[in-house]
Amino acid sequence: MSKDLTQGPVMRCMLLFALPMILGNLLQQCYNVADTLIVGRFLGSNALAAVGSSFTLMTFVTSILLGLCMGSGAVFSIRFGQKDERGLAESICASFVLIALLTMVLNIVAFVCMDGIRIFLQVPEEVWGLMRAYLFVIFGGITATFLYNYFASFLRAVGNSLAPLIFLAVSAICNIILDLWFVLGLKWGVAGAAGATVVSQYFSGIGIAVYALLRCPQFRNIRSHWRIRWTSVKEIANFSILTCVQQSVMNLGILMVQGLVNSFGPVVMAAFAAAVKIDAFAYMPVQDFGNAFSTFIAQNYGARKKERIQAGLKGAAAASILFSVIISAIVWFFAHPLMGMFVVENESEIIWEGIRYLRVEGVFYAGIGVLFLLYGLYRALGKPGMSVALTISSLGTRVGLAYILSALPSVGVAGIWWSIPIGWFLADVFGIAYYMKHKKKLFSWENIGAEEG
Repeated sequence: MSKDLTQGPVMRCMLLFALPMILGNLLQQCYNVADTLIVGRFLGSNALAAVGSSFTLMTFVTSILLGLCMGSGAVFSIRFGQKDERGLAESICASFVLIALLTMVLNIVAFVCMDGIRIFLQVPEEVWGLMRAYLFVIFGGITATFLYNYFASFLRAVGNSLAPLIFLAVSAICNIILDLWFVLGLKWGVAGAAGATVVSQYFSGIGIAVYALLRCPQFRNIRSHWRIRWTSVKEIANFSILTCVQQSVMNLGILMVQGLVNSFGPVVMAAFAAAVKIDAFAYMPVQDFGNAFSTFIAQNYGARKKERIQAGLKGAAAASILFSVIISAIVWFFAHPLMGMFVVENESEIIWEGIRYLRVEGVFYAGIGVLFLLYGLYRALGKPGMSVALTISSLGTRVGLAYILSALPSVGVAGIWWSIPIGWFLADVFGIAYYMKHKKKLFSWENIGAEEG
């Protein structure tokens, strides 16, 4: 089922479209949260540190695929808004072949470079054995990640955000059941937690692919439009590669911060692992709202509805900031019980450090909420290079300040936590200033490749 976001009340369209995406990605977080919660509760703090560092690494690896799929999704949305069936079919062909080939390469590189990861991330000896066992299994899910994100990006681009939610719901339930069976029942340790995640990822990846191929007319029409044109490949590359770079740079910066966190030892590693999972749940809704907003902008950009785009901008900014403020308050007041979900009560040092992280970084979720909207805006308007620039300004600040501040004896690890919101807000100022200065040029319609209607 497709949904045309160029018609109807602006905020109602965005919110109804965003809701399944938000619920779906909250469920997706259950993959890693289930691993972290079960591992932290039943396998100990070293296992928690291993799974937490692995999560950061996998986020970086899969961000490459996610960026390519998101960039392709922007092209799909524009073609859908233009009602260009042939152009949409050719974009589907070009993007699938391109991303599938890169997935194969990425999978090979991940396994070949596994033993170099320890040096790069400064993983302590007592954690590395567990981390390597987890990664060896979890890397097997890279292909499943490609399948799910590619077909989910397509479905969302044509206005169907419900189907991805359904497949994720089934997959998340499967993951929790398998986690309990593999870790507690079969005693497979961290490898069992990774295995549960991989099996569940293939359920969602293969399932959503079959659904799209059987139910979407755009795929059924591919046979009559099957051709890979250089112009389609170039357009997909222009949108996807820069979006991929943006996602990769963002997560490379996070990976560098993870390496710095690891240098402070297993206690800080474990605290960071648990707190990051709380973070993922806290600001995931505004991230998904930013992606829904991007689809809304792209469809209306393709349909050349400037006033509707501007109305969407104002409403989305207000909604995102309001939600972020509410979530920040919840995280501040409930930081201790939230950490207690992942760490047993006698690990007081880990809990205390996690609370400190949440009460520094979690107060400023409005900053990242606005940043997600800016990413979505520039991606939809055919300016993915600006998303890269925003990411570099945010992550550059974060990484630089993290290394500088944490080296000061009077600041220590808290310097890492403070560097995060500072980076968000500097990027926000940059992105908003660029928009105000270049607003007229951004809506010149020169990037969408269609004749004037």
